[in-house]
Amino acid sequence: MRRRLSDEEIAARRKKRRRVQIGCGVGVLAVVGFVGWLGYEGLQAKSSLEKAQDFAMQAKDALLSGDTETATRAAGDADRYAQDAQGSVDSFPWRVAGAVPWLGSPFDTTRQMTTIVSGLTHDVLLPAVDAGSAVSPDQLILGGARINLAALRDAAPVLETTSAAATDLDVQAQAVDSTYIDLIDDARLDLQSQVSELSGLLNNTSTAAQIAPAMLGADGPRSYFIGFQTNAEARGTGGLLGGFAIAQANDGAVTIDDVASNRELKFDYEPLDLGPDFKQAYGHSRATQDFRNSNVSSHFPYAGQIWQSMWQQETGERVDGAIATDPVALSYVLEVVGDVTLPTGEKITADNVVELTESTAYSRFGDNQAARKAYLELVAKTVVEKLTGSISRPQALLEALGRAASEGRLAVWSSVPEEQEVLAGTALGHTVPDDPAPYAGVVINNLGGNKLDYYLEREIEYTAGSCEGETRESTVTVRLTNNLPAGDHTNYVAGMFDNPIGAPVGTNLADVALLATQGAKLNKSSVNGVSGFVFNSTERGHPMFNAQIPIPRGETVEIIYNLTEPTAPGSPSVPRQPLIDDATILTDVPTCT
Repeated sequence: MRRRLSDEEIAARRKKRRRVQIGCGVGVLAVVGFVGWLGYEGLQAKSSLEKAQDFAMQAKDALLSGDTETATRAAGDADRYAQDAQGSVDSFPWRVAGAVPWLGSPFDTTRQMTTIVSGLTHDVLLPAVDAGSAVSPDQLILGGARINLAALRDAAPVLETTSAAATDLDVQAQAVDSTYIDLIDDARLDLQSQVSELSGLLNNTSTAAQIAPAMLGADGPRSYFIGFQTNAEARGTGGLLGGFAIAQANDGAVTIDDVASNRELKFDYEPLDLGPDFKQAYGHSRATQDFRNSNVSSHFPYAGQIWQSMWQQETGERVDGAIATDPVALSYVLEVVGDVTLPTGEKITADNVVELTESTAYSRFGDNQAARKAYLELVAKTVVEKLTGSISRPQALLEALGRAASEGRLAVWSSVPEEQEVLAGTALGHTVPDDPAPYAGVVINNLGGNKLDYYLEREIEYTAGSCEGETRESTVTVRLTNNLPAGDHTNYVAGMFDNPIGAPVGTNLADVALLATQGAKLNKSSVNGVSGFVFNSTERGHPMFNAQIPIPRGETVEIIYNLTEPTAPGSPSVPRQPLIDDATILTDVPTCT
């Protein structure tokens, strides 16, 4: 039988229940308060972060347009909102929520993003405003192709500091964790893109501030050999040296003279010693003696030194460096500066310059090479005159040149070692890297002496195994398609200068070289499934495997290289040789640490 509770016991139990109810109520109120506090801080952080990013981009755009007053105001607003956002994500509820495994990832990701935006505004944008004239194309490029060297030199210290800070923030931004909330993840991707863009802008401008003043004649006149490459006939750096000019730079003012076709150059200069590896790889082509093969290597500094040597033998004048470009890069520039009109009335535009210079000219003049080269020389001179005049859209021009450089269509070499060291670390250097990172450089050189590379289409695929062992198996697959259309073509376009294989007209004969990862070993190679023979040599520490491949009209040839390569740290690189087509590149190579 249950014992009957006394009045005192009943009262005690009622009091205990009330304490539990009160305690639960307080707990619920605390949780509700915490969630409310967190929600408030979240809304504040989101609003402040969005405003900070918007003002940061306004500051960048104002800098580029030369509006330093607006840039200063926008940078200040960006910094203020970034600090507000930082205060929100540093709050107690935010830190607690971010520490919850998985569920807290949106809070942690937002906190990382806010820290980056705060650093971006405080350490990059605010000090970058002090260098406003140097990063503003309107102030940097003056009339008559003159560069404001004083502004660059004055801004160099600030640019060096801000570019280093931007690079560090870019690394942090790329490492920000993804999250399961799409809205936050989209913001993460936007931030990564924005920081990367700003970092690239400041790094490029800082690099220019380091070397451009001296290279453009601030300390005395400089001269440069400019090679116009015809990539309808492939060479390592792009295309055959079809024409050239000499650029003179003095105190930031650039003039161009001696625009001429390659008929002014010879086939037999005195050789230049570029080392035993170069001699083994390219000696048979007489690369340092015959201008036609002067740029068979994809390492542009070799071509620069050879062109310097050839010009000195021609004239006794020693240029201070070399520049290479092509008609595709010219089309980017014409999009900015506008059409040019030849004395004959013919218009050269961004849309027709590539086809005119690399295809139509050959059919228009047939086998009359003198007339064709005179025409191309006239085109070059007319465009140069346009470029050395007034530039109404300097920012767009720099963007066009930057695009050309990123594609390898604008390359620069300096004979001054300190300047060349800086150039080699940029896209302008167009160098084969001397490092152990995974690498698959596929280089085409035309062996037929024709112009069939105008119709060449490339696909390159680089795959490799895991990072577990000291070595791993890798495969580089190259597919080359000859898209020469049916119909009659001149022998100069579709024939073969020397036809050792008796191939029909329209066959593209190519030397296909693979520059592999340093230390890689070739296990086997095949062409359309049949074992093939390759020549072995070395380029800047990279083993190089060359195969001579006929590509019949309308057909695709597949070359496969099976290798064993060191499991080396670094991101894989598959450079695009700057030909007419935009090569398709597929990479499946784990990045090892």
